[in-house]
Amino acid sequence: MDYNSIDTKIATLGEPRFPSPVLKEDTSVKNQNFVPDNDRILIDVKFDRVIKTVKGKKIPTSFEMAGPRSKIFFDTDKLNCAIVTCGGLCPGLNDIIRSIVFELHYSYGVRNIYGIRHGLQGFISKYKHEIMDLKPEAVVNILEMGGSILGSSRGMQSIEEIVNTLKKMNIGILFMIGGDGTLMAATRIVDTIAKTGLETSVIGIPKTIDNDIYMVSRTFGFDTAVDMATQAIKGAHNEAIGYPNGIGIVKLMGRHSGFITATSALAQQNVNFVLIPEVDFDLEGPKGFLSELEKRIHLRKHAVILVAEGAGQKFFEIDKNERDESGNIRLKDIGLFLKNKIISYFQSRNINISLKYIDPSYMIRSLPANANDHVFCSFLGRDAVHAGMSGKTGLLIGHWNNYFVHIPMKASAGKRKRVDSNQKLWLSVLHATGQSSFKN
Repeated sequence: MDYNSIDTKIATLGEPRFPSPVLKEDTSVKNQNFVPDNDRILIDVKFDRVIKTVKGKKIPTSFEMAGPRSKIFFDTDKLNCAIVTCGGLCPGLNDIIRSIVFELHYSYGVRNIYGIRHGLQGFISKYKHEIMDLKPEAVVNILEMGGSILGSSRGMQSIEEIVNTLKKMNIGILFMIGGDGTLMAATRIVDTIAKTGLETSVIGIPKTIDNDIYMVSRTFGFDTAVDMATQAIKGAHNEAIGYPNGIGIVKLMGRHSGFITATSALAQQNVNFVLIPEVDFDLEGPKGFLSELEKRIHLRKHAVILVAEGAGQKFFEIDKNERDESGNIRLKDIGLFLKNKIISYFQSRNINISLKYIDPSYMIRSLPANANDHVFCSFLGRDAVHAGMSGKTGLLIGHWNNYFVHIPMKASAGKRKRVDSNQKLWLSVLHATGQSSFKN
């Protein structure tokens, strides 16, 4: 990929003019290391490509490092902030909310923090959703709660009405927590704000349990999802080995990207077959999946199958006009399809099997975050506040090359990260399972 074509410039509302209140003389925080805008993280760290870029007299592309700035744009005494969570639920949403509220309140002295209820609907008057007043005492105990205390919703709303509501509420910083659809809406909100002349910063925190946000190496909730998926795999394995010719099928999240499925297979290495959207496979035929599964049953008397929800969609007639509230094409259920196909296949060959099907998806989505995601969310929330307070806008807080960075929304929105079948993750899955290509 040509990283040098990416525009990494971050937009600002203006020159920061106030000394940061994060520097407090009476606490240990006085040793705070402020981050200058010229402190940057290379996008491509492969040595040979960096050398080639430098020899070509070009500057390697880089992201701004996230963190507190020495000067801020907003007068904290007059600042109103808003937080909204959009799209599907994901472990860690409440962690992000809590982190933002605590950083705004205790580090910057912001007292007016509002929670927008039920996603973008909360900005639209006809839905009549009440605004939440987010004081520290309202969020102090929400870490162990799944879901989002603000609720969520899917679907596009009027960008003009959203911006009008921001204007009426005199919002200085809007924190938007959501996936690709939310980031697309956020870019339109930023563009509309710019046309109106409002001094409102929009900061995104990328949220997708599938870990498929483009130019972001890791999203919150992914670690928890893998952690919980391994429990489902253990259950499927125990069921499979407990009966003659036992087969366990586990369907996991991943509409277009198989990161959870592939990573879970490596985290719990008693999986025998892994099917993801990025890798095509045949069902029938001498080298197809069903034939390989039969060989496994004859050889080992049990099998565990892991399948991502977006795998094998070629086996269905897809109506591109049939879409969900977020505008995504509705996928067919590959898990139940595989279950029925496997049962029919073995019945036709007079082979008795015991098949157990497990779909833990919605349970995983609504669980509290695990310890690793607690920490990760804390970093994301605090860095989102630092970015907004400094007057930056139209960015998301991302994780890249082990650093938290500022990524322009337009560099990420509308694109998707996918598993590369020629890279280490998928090749490791093939080594761990020993599976073939399932292609005739």
